[in-house]
Amino acid sequence: MRQRVRPFTGRQTGLPYAELVGEKMTVQKNTPLLQTQNLTKRFGSVQALSGVDFNLYPGEVHAVLGENGAGKSTLIKLITGVYRRDAGEILLEGKPIDPQSPHEAQALGISTVYQEINLVPTMSVAENIFLGRQPRRFGFIDMRAANARARALLKTYHLDIDVTRTLSTFSIAVQQIVAIARGVDMSAKILILDEPTASLDAQEVQMLFTVIRALKARGIGILLITHFLDQVYQISDRITVLRNGERVGEHLTAELPKMKLITLMLGRELLSETESSGAERAAVGDAGGAFLRTEGIARRGMLQPIDLSVARGEIVGLAGLLGSGRTETAQLIFGVARSDAGSVQVKGRKVAIGSPRQAVQHGFGMCPEDRKVEGIIADLSVRENIILAMQAKRGWLRALPARKQEEIAQQMIAALHIVTPDSSKPAGELSGGNQQKVILARWLASQPEFLILDEPTRGIDVGAHAEIIHIIKNLCAQGMALLVISSELAEVVDYSHRVVVLRDRQKLTELTGEDISEDNIMRAIAEQ
Repeated sequence: MRQRVRPFTGRQTGLPYAELVGEKMTVQKNTPLLQTQNLTKRFGSVQALSGVDFNLYPGEVHAVLGENGAGKSTLIKLITGVYRRDAGEILLEGKPIDPQSPHEAQALGISTVYQEINLVPTMSVAENIFLGRQPRRFGFIDMRAANARARALLKTYHLDIDVTRTLSTFSIAVQQIVAIARGVDMSAKILILDEPTASLDAQEVQMLFTVIRALKARGIGILLITHFLDQVYQISDRITVLRNGERVGEHLTAELPKMKLITLMLGRELLSETESSGAERAAVGDAGGAFLRTEGIARRGMLQPIDLSVARGEIVGLAGLLGSGRTETAQLIFGVARSDAGSVQVKGRKVAIGSPRQAVQHGFGMCPEDRKVEGIIADLSVRENIILAMQAKRGWLRALPARKQEEIAQQMIAALHIVTPDSSKPAGELSGGNQQKVILARWLASQPEFLILDEPTRGIDVGAHAEIIHIIKNLCAQGMALLVISSELAEVVDYSHRVVVLRDRQKLTELTGEDISEDNIMRAIAEQ
């Protein structure tokens, strides 16, 4: 069956929407649905959470914000019974609770949907929804009933899909909604969403937000963890800010200016990045000389022929909607995928780049979009992840001495403010933002001449975001050639000397100087 996903509108009056909205809970709005009082947790010498008070009211979206390491994940894990608190209380509808596990928290009415969806991708949608509580007939699992109930449940979310198909065959957005439907069906009091939009495009975000608003109307309290500030202001009612394990503020979203929010998160004033004028952009880009030039590189079914060049001391931005060919362009240049047409020149000399190994030998580096799948090696230490590209460039017969490895790792940890107790910690145990910094450190340690950054600030907290933008500009000022892909048009406009605009996996135009603006990029994408 073909997947059909239709958004809600305020004018819809059919049964599915009515069932989803249901009757509003009768809890008084001024009575917290969930409270923490003086919640405290320590891991060895690290104070992860210190005396945190938190209030979640029925029928609201409460965003919890803070830099990586601020205590957001610890707060969730204490509420859901993953960790045991050292001090403080958790109250549900005014009564103390002490969940010993996520299963006990679920039984109390607290459901969590994580960024990495914790369902079984090889099982069907229906099997996932009713896993552990399947309908039975004569002592046997009744899949016909499970399928029928799953279809009816998902229709209340206006999701019309084949529930007998395996979950992994659907988009991440649909999988998120399936996880939400399961959680709400099991316990419809509190829903915790941990980075639910990190892998969604703009349309999918709005589809998810429609579901969230409908759940709010039922009186469900929603605790939202996210790094996307624009989305926070679009969907949340209240914001709690954590910093260094402490609560530094709780505000109604409508009453909290964005700059004040950022100041609370960082504990300092955020210095604005000044945007270069068109003349400055052109001068910087022209001064260094061409490092990379592609002529008609393409791959059938992946990317149409594209010409682009990147000069030393220049940042070229790749802009376009999801699926426009940005990542595909980077993969062809770096040798992740082989082109079947066109040519690549490095320093004016035609070269063959058929693999990332060859790209590295030519002075290339690449931070991929999907840090978990293509970037970080979770079981290796922070130090081992950082020195990986440098060691590959030297060759495995010229191993870096342990002392040199540690020296390089410590330099990068300090330079990028990577939050880790030491360089031997497994990289997979770091937060997402710190994993992203480790990948960037890996390539910087190899001293590349040309660096490709694919969504370098995605899923990064505000402080790390500003630091990475600052690093990108510094690398450019030092003469490095950079090709940067970002969905954030304001970023692309801020740091790019030239912007290549893509659509439908082909190059539309190239903007330079004073023509670089968000409006011009969007206009180029929209032009027929």
